[in-house]
Amino acid sequence: MPSITDLINTDDPAFPQLKQWIDEAAVAVECYASSADRDRVLQAVGVTTASTLGAVAHETGGLSIDDGWLRVLGSGAPQLPRNLADWNAGRSNGFLLVADDAIGGYFAINGGALGEDTGAMYYWAPDCLEWESLDIGYSAFVEWAMSGRLAEFYATFRWDGWQADVKQLGTERCFDFYPPLCTQEGSVTTSSRKAVALAEHYALNLGKP
Repeated sequence: MPSITDLINTDDPAFPQLKQWIDEAAVAVECYASSADRDRVLQAVGVTTASTLGAVAHETGGLSIDDGWLRVLGSGAPQLPRNLADWNAGRSNGFLLVADDAIGGYFAINGGALGEDTGAMYYWAPDCLEWESLDIGYSAFVEWAMSGRLAEFYATFRWDGWQADVKQLGTERCFDFYPPLCTQEGSVTTSSRKAVALAEHYALNLGKP
């Protein structure tokens, strides 16, 4: 494992660029303060702070984007207790879980298990229950998530009043739908929905403890 000194880049850190994206975001973004675990989390991820992933892992506790619809994991915070190291432990193999959303979708960096495009971002979609390549890397994903394009991506997954519902949801839960969104009868507008713990949802749908 590389030392923390090797991973902290003071010559060309990525955080200033990340901060600019946050300041210029087209949607509401909350950047949580980094936690005391940030060195351990950065070492577990194994990238330098010259990368966007390293900046998020070490310089933030995580990000809440678009009124809490999207949660991007960092070093953990009271508002977003999960961190990149512990959330991936026992759940991922050949990919790195980096974000999730209010409807039970998961974002991951492909480490080889999801396809030949190593390093690409993938989305596990609740309407098809499969990992789908987004054809972009992590940096482009973070910038994209703060743009108006996020609303386009989720256009068919949002219902009237979703902002108020998501505000009550918190960062450790997601909505579970019945009938499921992957069925012909399933729809975010007609299915019933209940809040469930993300750990439970992930275990049930992706088969990991």
